[in-house]
Amino acid sequence: MGWNFGDILEAIEPVLRPDSLAFIHGDRRITWAQATFQSNNLARALIKRGAESGDKIAFYMRNRPEYILTLSAAFKARMTHVNINYRYTAQEVWYIFDNSDAQTVVYASEFRDIIAEIRPRLPKVKTWVEVSTDGEIAPFAEAFDALSSEGDGTALGIQRSGEDQMFIYTGGTTGMPKGVMWTHHAMREITLQAERKLGPVPETLEALSAHIAANPPVARNLPAPPLMHGTGLLTAMGTHLNGGCVITLTRESFDAEEMLGAIHEHKPTSLVIVGDSFGRPLLNALNTHAGKFDLASVLVMVSSGVMWSQEVKHGLLEHMPAAMLNDAFSSSEALGMGSSIMTKDGEVQTAKFMLGDRCRVFDEDDQPVAPGSGRRGLVALGEPLPLGYYKDSEKTARTFRLIDGHRYSIPGDWCEVEADGSLTLLGRGSACINTAGEKVFPEEVEEVLKRHHAIDDALVIGLPDEKWGQSVTAVVQLTTGHRLDPDDVRAFVRKALAGYKTPKLIVVADCSLRASNGKADYPAAKACAEKAIA
Repeated sequence: MGWNFGDILEAIEPVLRPDSLAFIHGDRRITWAQATFQSNNLARALIKRGAESGDKIAFYMRNRPEYILTLSAAFKARMTHVNINYRYTAQEVWYIFDNSDAQTVVYASEFRDIIAEIRPRLPKVKTWVEVSTDGEIAPFAEAFDALSSEGDGTALGIQRSGEDQMFIYTGGTTGMPKGVMWTHHAMREITLQAERKLGPVPETLEALSAHIAANPPVARNLPAPPLMHGTGLLTAMGTHLNGGCVITLTRESFDAEEMLGAIHEHKPTSLVIVGDSFGRPLLNALNTHAGKFDLASVLVMVSSGVMWSQEVKHGLLEHMPAAMLNDAFSSSEALGMGSSIMTKDGEVQTAKFMLGDRCRVFDEDDQPVAPGSGRRGLVALGEPLPLGYYKDSEKTARTFRLIDGHRYSIPGDWCEVEADGSLTLLGRGSACINTAGEKVFPEEVEEVLKRHHAIDDALVIGLPDEKWGQSVTAVVQLTTGHRLDPDDVRAFVRKALAGYKTPKLIVVADCSLRASNGKADYPAAKACAEKAIA
């Protein structure tokens, strides 16, 4: 039948200490006994209201315990998780609900007005559940607290399958968001493959239960990015499925000092960030408040989704000398492509990753790229893989392809393979700039720009140009107290990169360059640049 996350929870919950913490959120504490009681009740309540195996359940809330509690209930009730980006407009939220065929929606009360606006256009949604933050509940919804208290909290004890699914909706770089369809078994196997390299792992539910009973979990994970994106969601989910404690921050936007205060108080063993957009503010706060925060509990800091500069990594390790920094190379449709590990005693170059066992690199003719050849290629990841994109066979066929009889996920990441087998990432092909016939990958230029003393953050885009086809254009945020000297910045870039990669135009941003998950917001950067030259 394969691994199923609902079965895993039902196997470990009875052997966990009832008073051990499952969640910390500000002043709130939820024990494993309470979490088990609530998620079992919620799962049973949703089934009672008509949810069936495979029905989609949409999650529309910021980071809070109710997200993972609802996820646990979804696993137990055999429902399929659908993540909603809370930064989306009402129309975009409606699109995800409609495209995913959501049967149940669980939302926080801060989004009540948007829900009320789009609800008449969502006849497929049968159950609306509100997580109240203001003491009120919409007349068309039921209260999360009531449903999670409705019942005796006992396990459902239903038969499940490793083919049960969870979706991760990903915006990508073009087009509307797509739902990446993962089976529980495939996602679990990716985790186990990594753990097997370190030694024997429990291969059955019975063995897992016995292992947890004999080794009470001590892991505490603090995911700073939103749970509605893969990086935060999958790391928090992994901690929860192993009986650990998930710590969530309470503020609507990332606050470095709040995170450092939570580390100091709650002693997480692992942290999750998204590259420099989280790492640099953390480093600045640590340098400003030297010695104020105790970070000794942190063993691992994980980042995924964007480049994490060597400079910031080195600075963070000065404050956390015992930690290991894991720069993970993954995407929603290709988990585990590679990693870049850095410790106090071992540095790595920015964007340099070691290939995972399932990873290959092919050129545009599907031929393998030999290490050290100097040729560029596309990163391809082998099984276990998602089933594809929900209701999009055309995009599925483009991304998930057979090469020499093996199925690969090829999201579009270009790289060079060094002689030692490591990868140097160049960027996503869909963002590549074609200037006078030369390919320029934005990330390569961005990393150089961010090393300039006057630049705090940068995104690089291509704008239409009569002479060049596209002109390399940089949109930058300046370091406090500095002014832009375009000629000096261009000279700085030319020292590191070929002349054609030097930005012809440099614009100071009047908007944020990052989405809430820390990833690059290229549409915002493009709008900013177009406004500047209008």
